[in-house]
Amino acid sequence: MIDVTRDGATVTIRLNRPPANAFTAEALAALKETVDNLNRDAQVRAIIVTGAGSRFFSAGADLNQFADGDKAHARVAARRFGAAFEALQNARAVTIAAINGYAMGGSLECALACDMRIAEEHAQMALPEASVGLLPCGCGTQTLPWLVGEGWAKRIILTGERIDAATALRIGLVEEVVASGGAYEAASKIAERAASMSPDAVAYSKPLIHAAREGVPRRAALALERERFVDLFDGANQREGVAAFLEKRKPRWSAS
Repeated sequence: MIDVTRDGATVTIRLNRPPANAFTAEALAALKETVDNLNRDAQVRAIIVTGAGSRFFSAGADLNQFADGDKAHARVAARRFGAAFEALQNARAVTIAAINGYAMGGSLECALACDMRIAEEHAQMALPEASVGLLPCGCGTQTLPWLVGEGWAKRIILTGERIDAATALRIGLVEEVVASGGAYEAASKIAERAASMSPDAVAYSKPLIHAAREGVPRRAALALERERFVDLFDGANQREGVAAFLEKRKPRWSAS
């Protein structure tokens, strides 16, 4: 289900399980393993997650796996949803979801785990788990309120409201809406910009941004921010970045 391709510093993870790219426990384990492997490759600077085809980013979990009511199986699935999407959320590289169609349930949680989300104008997004007796277990109940506020999060999770791309943009669920067929190209442009940044600066900045939503006291987070700024001076990229600016050329970053 997970197709992985690489173009320079950008890796694309394509969800590919026709007809709707639904997740299985095995696919979630493969996603986590893929992200873990990419974290060990310092040359990878950006990751794009998208769906195969033009209709579905993904329909979320394959509900057939829950039809027998097996609690032990449910525990495995929940653990794998959480592990995969936490790995994606904490990836060293910049992660971008190119939402090319329906993003339902666990697949919306997958997109929420990315640093940024680009949606095509025909995309539809929802967390409809409660309508089938379930709830989001891939970080959705925690990540969604941070992005859109408690009110909209409750509308989406507690009432199953389906959100179109225009509404998603208005409430901050996505950062950009593009024409149908254009999400991957837009995500690739963001990935290219991300790859032009200092890898050290990006690697330090992501956890600092996340600290704001993880309950780290502001004073402690600000102290860590200043410490990480100073830590950048331990590596060659700080000097290279400043030198490139002063010499009016593109920096030549070293992989960390």
